Amino acid sequence: MLAFAFAKLFGEVEVDRAIAFERARDAASGLPADPELVSRGVQSTVGLLAATCLYGLALGGLFALAFAAAYGRVGPLGPRATAAALAFTAYAVIFLVPFLKYPANPPGAGDHDTVARRTELYLAMIAVSLLAAVAAYRLGRSAVRRLGTGDAALSAVGLYLLVVALAAALLPAVHEVPKGFPAEVLWRFRLASLGTQATLWAALGLGFGVLADRLLAARPARATAAQS
Repeated sequence: MLAFAFAKLFGEVEVDRAIAFERARDAASGLPADPELVSRGVQSTVGLLAATCLYGLALGGLFALAFAAAYGRVGPLGPRATAAALAFTAYAVIFLVPFLKYPANPPGAGDHDTVARRTELYLAMIAVSLLAAVAAYRLGRSAVRRLGTGDAALSAVGLYLLVVALAAALLPAVHEVPKGFPAEVLWRFRLASLGTQATLWAALGLGFGVLADRLLAARPARATAAQS
């Protein structure tokens, strides 16, 4: 819901401007307007709400599994700190790093014929980022005894940055923003995309941490009451 509110306030305005540019460009070129299967009003309200809620629910389920695997195994962190650290790491690894290579574009800023190819490249960058994060974590864990916690963490971060930098350099670039597209619209849309994801992950990490802390804190009390 928070991600929906952020996207509605800051993202949809730029989407409307991008659509207006696309329609004006097509009209100037004599191209027929694409049929509107779903009205813009529905897209920007019910459609956006459904998309953000379903996306948030799916991420919430995966986040719960990741929290269960990480809690108690990533240093002496409590439930709130574990959830916050996990959410920040996931935001950086799953979204931010791939976004730096393949940033989001509004309507009219990409070629319709290359959607499948651009999606494959973006998913490939996500996969590389995830695998690099797993490899870096394992390297850090194995190097703690030899290097100490600080140097092991630096080694892990260095490995991750090296792998994703090489992947970003080797994967093909995508430059499809048409000439004349408003740079301000593109910039604000990308900022809105970053902010929407940041809102989602922050709400997930902080909210999950509070609820997990209450649940885990209640277990010892219940166990004590049962024994007495």
